[in-house]
Amino acid sequence: MKKDLRIKSNVFDDSKRAPNRAMLRAVGVTDEDFKKPMIGIASTWSEVTPCNIHLDQLAVKAKEGAREAGGVPMIFNSITVSDGISMGTQGMRYSLPSRDVIADSIETVVGAENLDAFVAIGGCDKNIPGCMISIARADVPAVFVYGGTISPGFHNGEKLDIVSVFEGVGKHNNGDINDNQLHKIECHACPGAGSCGGMYTANTMASAVEALGMSLPGSSSNPAESKYKLKDSDEAGQAVYRLLEQGIYPKDIMTKEAFENAITVVMALGGSTNAVLHLLAIAHSAGVDVTIDDFDRIQKEVPHIADLKPSGKYVMEDLHRVGGVPAVMKLLYENGYLHGDCLTVTGKTVAENAAEAPSLTEGQEIILPFDKPYRKNGPLVILKGNLAPSGAVAKVSGVKVKRHTGPARVFDTEEEATDAVINNDINEGDVLVIRYEGPKGGPGMPEMLSISAILVGKGLGEKVALLTDGRFSGGTHGLVVGHIAPEAQVGGPIALLQEGDMVTIDSDRQEIIMDVPEEELEARRKQWTAPPLYAKGVLGKYAHNVSCSSKGAVTDNFK
Repeated sequence: MKKDLRIKSNVFDDSKRAPNRAMLRAVGVTDEDFKKPMIGIASTWSEVTPCNIHLDQLAVKAKEGAREAGGVPMIFNSITVSDGISMGTQGMRYSLPSRDVIADSIETVVGAENLDAFVAIGGCDKNIPGCMISIARADVPAVFVYGGTISPGFHNGEKLDIVSVFEGVGKHNNGDINDNQLHKIECHACPGAGSCGGMYTANTMASAVEALGMSLPGSSSNPAESKYKLKDSDEAGQAVYRLLEQGIYPKDIMTKEAFENAITVVMALGGSTNAVLHLLAIAHSAGVDVTIDDFDRIQKEVPHIADLKPSGKYVMEDLHRVGGVPAVMKLLYENGYLHGDCLTVTGKTVAENAAEAPSLTEGQEIILPFDKPYRKNGPLVILKGNLAPSGAVAKVSGVKVKRHTGPARVFDTEEEATDAVINNDINEGDVLVIRYEGPKGGPGMPEMLSISAILVGKGLGEKVALLTDGRFSGGTHGLVVGHIAPEAQVGGPIALLQEGDMVTIDSDRQEIIMDVPEEELEARRKQWTAPPLYAKGVLGKYAHNVSCSSKGAVTDNFK
């Protein structure tokens, strides 16, 4: 007799559930189907962003795979917002909260519909961790599918991406390019479907999820518009059914060692600072003890070996052509950097997957040898000091300046700071501080790609330090420090900083310090009052519930 693989949908067997079954029959479930596991296909398809515009096709392929394997698949949707479209506007405040809306909505459908397993499909920055938080909370088998990277754009023989446009704004403001040149860059940067092409947040998190063991090998580096991505989606539908057969749950895969593998791959590839925030949040939902100290420890051990944008030359599609993330993981495992005994959604271990993975193409120049790394240790550096007692995150790949001391130029909004940069009121040597942009204060911890890219475009990327209790895009590069915690909204030291205070950032010593005596800080603290928290709608709910960025900015921190 065939084993009953149903975990939750067997509740519909009872005669009292005849009305429930009647509703399911209306969506196509048959007598025979009621004996099979019901598998959700959670899609974040949307026409509001190129990252997700093709995910409807991937959901259909995942549904076909799950049906072929023996399940009863059902597609349902969640939301997405585009960081690239909302960047620099008030809309950016919804970006990080959307991660939790996505996680909550998927968890709600899986729970309410009594699904036995699910495939989650995400494309843009926040729906990857949003999907993964829902998977971490789930008590059913699950597989994640990444929508894939966009192809690079081209203009005048040069590869372009979205960051090219942001930096073009700075060049235009500086008088280095004219209106027509900026328009050409704008029109050629994003040629089709897929997530931003460099090792930015989406590709970083997809790589981390693959290293975590929660997506099939190759899922993170298979391009959006390719036969590989369609195959990947079909196989994910089949894989989740096999997980049901084998009794493998997310909790069996997402162990502490698996998170260490994910952090290792992020460091080796030169990933986004947002990986710190998102992996902490996913670990929190999985009940795994991961802290920023784990990032600090692994950063010291793992070399940065990928010549990928924003600090390098190549994009994710280039990495795919030379073997992709599976080949990178094979290389890392063979050199002792990964835990090989961690289980994955293939039903095999990291070591077993590595044995089947391709080696990097001979002669390729994207992944550097260990004896000639891009950097001898990881590029995501945790800084602490009297300006950030709970920690801050800097991405130092490609940054030649190791220590910067300068006067604080303090702004309480990104808009005011951007105006100052555009009007040439910020000078070489300054420390540009943007505060009250944290999880609570923003609210929503908006990214600062727009202003950081303008600084780079104006030639100030390593001549002005940019500090914030908000975040930076994975596309940001330059002398930047984000996630400063505690944030200004809760009275963190950044709230006490005043115009002209001398601030030092030292990446080698991992310090971020303001040269203000403690007694002076105490006097300022007594004079400080917290601005009122935002108190309307989703941003209000977020502001009142979200935790510190150093804990992942989670909204279910009820301990």
